[in-house]
Amino acid sequence: MKHRPNYKKIAKTLFLFAAAFLTGRFTAQAVDHFNIASANHFDAKSSGAADSEVVETSAEGNWGLSFQEDGKPPVANATAEELKQFDAYYAEQTEEKVLYLTFDAGYENGNTAPILDALKIHKAPATFFVVGTFIEENPDLIKRMTEEGHTVGNHTYSHPDMSQISSKEAFSEELNKVETIYQNITGDSMTKYYRPPQGKYSESNLKMAQEMGYKTFFWSLAYVDWYQDDQPTKTEAFDKLLGRIHPGAIVLLHSTSSTNAEILDELLTKWEEMGYSFKPLSALL
Repeated sequence: MKHRPNYKKIAKTLFLFAAAFLTGRFTAQAVDHFNIASANHFDAKSSGAADSEVVETSAEGNWGLSFQEDGKPPVANATAEELKQFDAYYAEQTEEKVLYLTFDAGYENGNTAPILDALKIHKAPATFFVVGTFIEENPDLIKRMTEEGHTVGNHTYSHPDMSQISSKEAFSEELNKVETIYQNITGDSMTKYYRPPQGKYSESNLKMAQEMGYKTFFWSLAYVDWYQDDQPTKTEAFDKLLGRIHPGAIVLLHSTSSTNAEILDELLTKWEEMGYSFKPLSALL
């Protein structure tokens, strides 16, 4: 007697296989999405990275990115159009191979000078988003940044969760204190570029910054480089920073990272070999 295939059993097996595959893929993407969203870093001297989660709303939350394809811009939890109404940016919408280098500086541990050395070799302009205590404790580095053509941006005085600040007075105080310290040291007014600590923001925060004359800058490429005692290897750094680079990227690195200090010269060389050039954030505007 001819054996007839059990179509129900075959269909069930195929369904379970497909479900397992999709679940695994979704989990991997979700973990990667969470890791990138965790670039909502915390670079204050005595603290580690803050717990974070990906949020779906574009109006407020933690800045988060999801990389869909190497060499292409990531999907962010707010569009360029939504941000632009608040004079906020996370990348340039362009096919030109241009990069915008930015560094967050919460404290100094000896890695900023070699980073500046590498930038000088490549004539690459950068923006350093600094907290108030960094300026107070490192006036010579601040002066060197400005003398070598870099921009010093505002990362608030005490690095709080600004999305929890509801009053314009308290919000303004965090930024104004940094402006005052910077002007006392350099004799110049601070460029009004702002980066929210930990990437935490709200629509009202963005509006407050805008009303103060600030441009807000998020990022479209970052990696976990801010744990001083658990630095990524060179291979790990290059895997993320070379594979995910894309035209118009605003790159976020931390000046506290010994890995960044070690690899930056080679990294900039590799990006140049890929056809990229470096421009200041002012060119994006």
